[in-house]
Amino acid sequence: MTTAQQVLYAGSYAAPEQPGIYAFTFDAGTGELTPRGSCAGIANPSFIVVHPNRQWLYAVSETSVEQDGVAGAVWALGCTRDPWGFTLINQQASGGDWPCHLAMHSTGRWLLVSNYATGTVGVFPILEDGALGAMRDLVRHAGSGPHPVRQQGPHAHSATFTPDERFAIVADLGLDALVIYAFDPAAGRLQAHAQVATRAGAGPRHMAFHPNGTRLYVANELDNTVAVYDYDAARGALQAGQILDTLPPGAPESTVADIHITPAGDRLYVSNRGYDSVAVFDVAADGQLASVAIRPCGGQWPRNFAIAPGGRFLLVANQYSDTITTLPVVAGAEGLGTPAAQTAVPGASCVQFIAAD
Repeated sequence: MTTAQQVLYAGSYAAPEQPGIYAFTFDAGTGELTPRGSCAGIANPSFIVVHPNRQWLYAVSETSVEQDGVAGAVWALGCTRDPWGFTLINQQASGGDWPCHLAMHSTGRWLLVSNYATGTVGVFPILEDGALGAMRDLVRHAGSGPHPVRQQGPHAHSATFTPDERFAIVADLGLDALVIYAFDPAAGRLQAHAQVATRAGAGPRHMAFHPNGTRLYVANELDNTVAVYDYDAARGALQAGQILDTLPPGAPESTVADIHITPAGDRLYVSNRGYDSVAVFDVAADGQLASVAIRPCGGQWPRNFAIAPGGRFLLVANQYSDTITTLPVVAGAEGLGTPAAQTAVPGASCVQFIAAD
């Protein structure tokens, strides 16, 4: 019997002439990554997603008019194995500055991009050859929050489809809001549905649904918390509940980054940048959280991470230490062990697993 080989793609902050997207194979026994190829030509491909057919990859180009002289973009790439390689297919303007997150519809027909600096969310069709078609819809947020620097305007930080994909939820850090849109999969359109306020100054960033679809967990960047929401699928409604800290008392200045839940729905992880660590939570049968541990992330500035297939390891993109760190998952109160492996990736920012034949 042959065990399926696992593939990991990584995005990073890089100049266009430098490699910015990387391919690795993953050893599920040791946690080690083996480099298989890389791709240059894209400025700051800081967030990536892989198409369901595993042949195409999509990356943001996180740039802005003010800082870089060019607005943000989204790129489509072809991915091959045997031989390993990438092909740039095409790009489209993202509809704003500093695109920072992508969400793929399960059909592989639609891609959502969140533009942080301008508070906009765009919808792209994915064409039959993997190319991005012309933007089908663009929604623009307005407003502000209490933080004098980080919340002067809207900052759409991520979009997440609900489990049935009837809705897309946008975490807007600048507005302290979860903005819910009805999604039309025939036309690729977003229709305003509801808006749920978070705690003032929370700064919602990334989200994860429980596998049973009844709970949404939100990583709040600015106040270093994780919040639990009950989700009513029939009404497309969220009800706020539990809020827990991701940092210990007296921790230095830090900001939350990423959040993921295990496929079994029994543990939740949140990364802390500054207090470079991963907060580990047990998830009860009713979806409520209990803090287990706050463990070192094995590097600096853990921007994004992924749970390895099989659940034995957590792989962390440590941006400032230019590494992807493999942390063993440990049962009980320890939560995560010391690094099992480290792989050099300059400006590492995003990691995405896929299963390979």
